[in-house]
Amino acid sequence: MEHDDETNHGNQLSTTLAWFSIALGATELAAPRVMRRLTGLPESTEPMLRALGAREIAHGISILVRPDSPVPVWSRVAGDAIDLAVLFSALGSGESDRGRVSGAIAAVAGVTALDVICATRFGANGSEGADEPPDWTRRGVRVEEVTTINRPIAEVYAFWRRFENFPSFMRHLESVQQLSGTISRWRAKGPAGMSVEWEAEMLEAREHEWIAWRSLEGSDVPNSGSVRFQRAPGARGTEVRVQLQYRPPAGALGKGIAWLFGEEPSQQIHEDLHRAKQLLETGEIPLSDGPGLWRPAQPAADPREIKELAGVQL
Repeated sequence: MEHDDETNHGNQLSTTLAWFSIALGATELAAPRVMRRLTGLPESTEPMLRALGAREIAHGISILVRPDSPVPVWSRVAGDAIDLAVLFSALGSGESDRGRVSGAIAAVAGVTALDVICATRFGANGSEGADEPPDWTRRGVRVEEVTTINRPIAEVYAFWRRFENFPSFMRHLESVQQLSGTISRWRAKGPAGMSVEWEAEMLEAREHEWIAWRSLEGSDVPNSGSVRFQRAPGARGTEVRVQLQYRPPAGALGKGIAWLFGEEPSQQIHEDLHRAKQLLETGEIPLSDGPGLWRPAQPAADPREIKELAGVQL
C-alpha cells in the first residue's frame, strides 16, 4: 500500500509538471515578447522562445501520454539544461537585463530540481523498470574516437606517452604536471567557464601498443581511459584509438550545458585528435574557437622540434 501511495504521488507530480510545460510552452508560442521581457532576454531571442515553447508543449504531452514513465520526465530535465544554457549565455550579454535573467535562472533551477526529484522517484519505486534514465545520468559517459596519423608508430607512441605534450594540441587542457613515475596532475577548462583538476595514475604503458590511466579518488572529474596504437593498413602510418569514461562535473545537467557550449568531451576529443594529427604530420597546430570555427594554423615547426616533443632520439 505504501509503495502504491508513493507511485501515485510520483504520477501526480509528473502530471502537474506536464500541465506546467504545456501552459509555459503555450505562453512562449503565443506571447514571446511578454516572456522575453519577463526573463530579461534580448529582443533577438523571440524566435528562439517560440521554438522552446513548442518543445515544452511536446514534453508536456509526452508526460500525459505516459504518466507512469520516467523517460519523458528525464527529457524535461534535458530541456531544462537547454533553458539554463540559454539564460547563462544571455547573462553575459550587454543587451540583457541581468537582474531579470538571474531571477529566471533561479526559477528554472527550481523547476529542474522538481523534475529530477520526479524522475528519480520513479526509479526508486521501480515503476516501469524497463524505462530507466539514460546511462550518462547514472554511470557516466563513454567516448571513443579514432584517427590515422601518417607517422611511424614509435614516434606517435612516444609523443602520447609524454602527457606534458597534451596541452600543445588539447584546446581545453591547461596543464599536465608529472608528479612521479606513474602519477600526474591535470588541469582543464570545464563547462560554462569552470576549471577542473584531478590527479591520474598510469595503469599501463605497453610500448608502441597501449597507454591506460584512471583518475585518483577525490578528482573533480572521475575518469578513466586508454589510447591504443596499431600500424595502419597499407603503410599509412599509425591508427590512434582514444577511449574515455567520465562523470560530468555537474551530473546530467552539467553534460547538457557542456554540450550546448561545444565543450562536451566527444567533441573535444574529435577536434583534439585532428590537432594532434596536424602537429605530428606537418608541425602545424590548427587553433579552434569552437566547433566548426577554425583560424589559420600557426607556422609549421621544424620536424626536429616535433621529434624532440615526442622524445625520439635524433
